[in-house]
Amino acid sequence: MAVGTLGDQALIERHIEALYTTDSAGQLLRVREPNGGPAPRFFVCRGGGGVVHRFRGDVALDIRRELEAAVAATPIVAFAADGADDAREELSRLAEILARSAPVTNASSGPAFAFPNEEPTLDSGDGAVVEVTEANLGLLDPLLRPWAPDIYNSPPLFALTLRDQAVAVCGSVRITARAHEAGVETAPTHRGHGYAARVVAAWAKRVRALGVEPLYSTSWENAASRAVARKLALVHFGNDLHLT
Repeated sequence: MAVGTLGDQALIERHIEALYTTDSAGQLLRVREPNGGPAPRFFVCRGGGGVVHRFRGDVALDIRRELEAAVAATPIVAFAADGADDAREELSRLAEILARSAPVTNASSGPAFAFPNEEPTLDSGDGAVVEVTEANLGLLDPLLRPWAPDIYNSPPLFALTLRDQAVAVCGSVRITARAHEAGVETAPTHRGHGYAARVVAAWAKRVRALGVEPLYSTSWENAASRAVARKLALVHFGNDLHLT
């Protein structure tokens, strides 16, 4: 499935499904990952064609109405390729409302991306990109050993290896029948060489082959992650706001 077949709203819905589990009424429950913690109390994704929001079940009706009114009052033009300033201002307004019921313990924001129809052309560079399975699990030692459970929890999992040692990985850290969200890490001693983009590209190709949508999201503060999105010419379809 290619991003060209889906509009922003459809991508946002798949993105939300991948991020969080929900109840029968569509209210947020938990982060969609093994042993995932509680979902945020309020989530907003603002795309070029409109806004989608979700509440956790413990948000009172009067607070919901105020939050919805505040979101509706923010112009759609606030959806921007570099929306950090807009997000900071909107998070502040929404947090003030949500805090009337309980203190806001976390407020974060960032862009969400889909993958273009055409695969990116990347320099081959050093090392090799391989899929990590039980058969070659030792590649993750020692730099990325914490990712070992992800061969079961987050397949497919790809690694860039140098001298038979993984220095960057990308896997499906949140999975639904319609979309996979990427999780990526480069060992600190090997950052700045373009390794993350190469493993993300390999991961996305495999996810597409499974017939589901590869998605990639990050925070405005994560400059390295946003650089990966630029290098791969990812399609920016939404800006997220999370408030807990």
